[in-house]
Amino acid sequence: MKLKFSAVTPDRWDDLKALFGKNGACMGCWCMFYRLPFKEWKDRRGARNRNALRQLVKSGPVPGVIAYADETPIAWCCIGPREAFPVLDKHRVWAKVDDQPVWSVVCFFTERRHRRQGVTTSILKAAVEFARGQGARTIEGYPTEPSEKRADIFIWTGVASAFRRAGFRVVARRGRTLVMRRSLGSRSKGKL
Repeated sequence: MKLKFSAVTPDRWDDLKALFGKNGACMGCWCMFYRLPFKEWKDRRGARNRNALRQLVKSGPVPGVIAYADETPIAWCCIGPREAFPVLDKHRVWAKVDDQPVWSVVCFFTERRHRRQGVTTSILKAAVEFARGQGARTIEGYPTEPSEKRADIFIWTGVASAFRRAGFRVVARRGRTLVMRRSLGSRSKGKL
């Protein structure tokens, strides 16, 4: 399958909205879970979270990368400087490993028909290149190594095997959650 990737800029909002569908990807989240305190996120599920993500897309910074197959949006990867996701610092499993500045990959969503086809690894690689173009030097993710069968939708942080295929290595283990990083060379700015 040939994929095309794009940063989610205002002209891509309708594509992201179509990909997420009426459920906002999952449970009305609209990829706001890591940006808001839990109670606020829960109270805003649905239209209010959608509007918050739309505002973020409209005003910046770019909140992630979208994948297309034959011009149809099929997957999303949320990535940005760790500071964009304040919830990470509130939980032990996502706590900082050190004081190194990192960009964080916090969420994936792939349209059901395209799951289990390597899309996560492909969009993760594209997200890394996007972050590199924005000056990121280290990318960090929080995938799981599921010990039992779980519905794909509930593994939104990705699985460790996809991160390994994208060149990440484990820097910390916290139960089933891993902290994996990939160091980048250049700080040159560019576009996806």
